[in-house]
Amino acid sequence: MKEYISILKKTQLFAGISQDEITAMLSCLGARFNTYKKGEYIFRQGQEIEDIVVLLEGNLHIQNDDYWGNRSILGHISVGEIFGEAYATPDSDPILNDVVAVEDSTVVFFNVNRIITTCSSACPFHTLVVQNMFFAISEKNRKLVQKLRHISKRSTREKLISYLSMEAKRQNSASFTIPFNRQQLADFLSVDRSAMSNELCKMRDEGLLEFNKNCFTLL
Repeated sequence: MKEYISILKKTQLFAGISQDEITAMLSCLGARFNTYKKGEYIFRQGQEIEDIVVLLEGNLHIQNDDYWGNRSILGHISVGEIFGEAYATPDSDPILNDVVAVEDSTVVFFNVNRIITTCSSACPFHTLVVQNMFFAISEKNRKLVQKLRHISKRSTREKLISYLSMEAKRQNSASFTIPFNRQQLADFLSVDRSAMSNELCKMRDEGLLEFNKNCFTLL
C-alpha cells in the first residue's frame, strides 16, 4: 500500500494534500486496494456499485458489447483518473458498461458515502477531497464532450483527423502516442477497422501523417 501513496499524491482527487495526510485519510475513506490481470473486469454491466475507484497502475477501458458481440470503447482510464462515480451515488442505477483491464492494473476503491459524509474525526482535508472529486468529474465530462465531437463527424477520415488533432494539442507535440491499438481505436471512433486502416494508409500516402503501431506524427 505504501508504494502507492506517492501516486495518490499526484492524482486530482488528492491534489493539495500531503502524503502523510493521505495515509491518515485512507482508513477514513474506507480504502481497499486490488490488482487485476490483463483482461479481468473491474466492473461488469448491470453491477450495482458503491465505490469510486482510482487507477494506480496499468490501463483500463470502459466498453460495451451489444447482443451480437460488437464492441464500443467509450473511454480510456489512465493512471490517476477516477471512475465509477456516476453509479456510486445512493439510489443510482446499475452500471451500464464494463470496465476491463487492458494490461495488469492496480486500483483503489473508496466508499462514496465516506467521501461525501464528513467523518467523526473531522478530518481537515475531507472537504478538499470532495472539492477535488467535483473537479475530476468536470474533467471527465469535458472528455465525453470531446469524444462526442469525434464520433459526430460524418466520415472515417474526419473522425481520425478530429481525434489525432486533439491528441497532438493535448500532448503539445506533432509526434505522440495514443492509448489504443488499431482495433481499439476503431471501437473508440465507432468505425470499421479495415476502413479505418485503409484511410490511415491513404492519409500517410498523401503526406498528412506518419505512424508506427500506436505512435503518430502529424505532418
